Amino acid sequence: MKPLPFALRLPVVAAPMFLISGPELVLAACKAGIVGAFPTPNARPIAQLDLWMRQITEGLAAARDQQDAASLGPWCANLVTHSSNARLPEDLELVARYKPPLVVTALGSPKPAIEVVHRYGGQVLADVTTLKLARKAVDAGADGLACVCAGAGGHTGFLSPFAFISAVRDFYDGLIAVGGGITDGWGVAGAVAAGADLVYMGTRFIPTHESLAPQGYRQMVVDCTADDLLISAGVTGTAASWLKPSLQANGFDPDNMPDAPERHYDSKQSFAGKKWLEVWAAGQGLGTIRRISPVAQVVDELEQQYRQAAYRFERIRPSHQEAKA
Repeated sequence: MKPLPFALRLPVVAAPMFLISGPELVLAACKAGIVGAFPTPNARPIAQLDLWMRQITEGLAAARDQQDAASLGPWCANLVTHSSNARLPEDLELVARYKPPLVVTALGSPKPAIEVVHRYGGQVLADVTTLKLARKAVDAGADGLACVCAGAGGHTGFLSPFAFISAVRDFYDGLIAVGGGITDGWGVAGAVAAGADLVYMGTRFIPTHESLAPQGYRQMVVDCTADDLLISAGVTGTAASWLKPSLQANGFDPDNMPDAPERHYDSKQSFAGKKWLEVWAAGQGLGTIRRISPVAQVVDELEQQYRQAAYRFERIRPSHQEAKA
């Protein structure tokens, strides 16, 4: 594995979550020493995206005057490169202007972003859910992979994180971020031990003060467990992990979900009238999240757990003499 191109307090990405991640969450994550990310489709119209990117870059510039610049995590923009997203060229213009150090592409090839991002020295990760897509992204020139695995919230994957990491490491030594049901520092340590460089963590940051999630959504994440989840393509056209109480509150029958509609990810369209606007997603890390907290407190807890895991590794590691015996 190659070293990370940036310093982090913890190898964690506050994952880009549709309708949840905004500039406040990104800035709080970066100030806490992890990667802060958001999906560009969250900001509509394009003028809103311009405003958000300016807010993030200016907020980080101000933070550098208040804390050690090396303690700040980088920010990341998540682009939808699906063919239905007519706003992608405009998004890329803003990416070129504001220069996020990391860009993650999703629901399409990373190729449209690579030339733009490499021109200013940034790196492109491709969001992938299968080995076939992982190989295609590597062949396309991506600098890294965001491996979305079973247990992830939102548009989820189906492979075990351990199996996915192992299979990708068999042919790839670049940067790997992995996501899927990891909500604590012990899980972060386990993923790193298995070969990941970063952990994509979304659900853990939904019930934070800085997220865009409504209060009811935050509380539902705290109250529910993995038994309250359902994977279905019947809402957006792509298989996603949904909270059953939220589906029921919006007229869906979890036992009889509709067929998958045609996929459409055009960021030029307004959110108004979209049936998925009030349907809430989450990953399998539910059940260990006890309260609504500020991001800084969450990262403090993650670091404590991560250090405990590192201590456990050291404690159970056989000594040299024991290994020889």
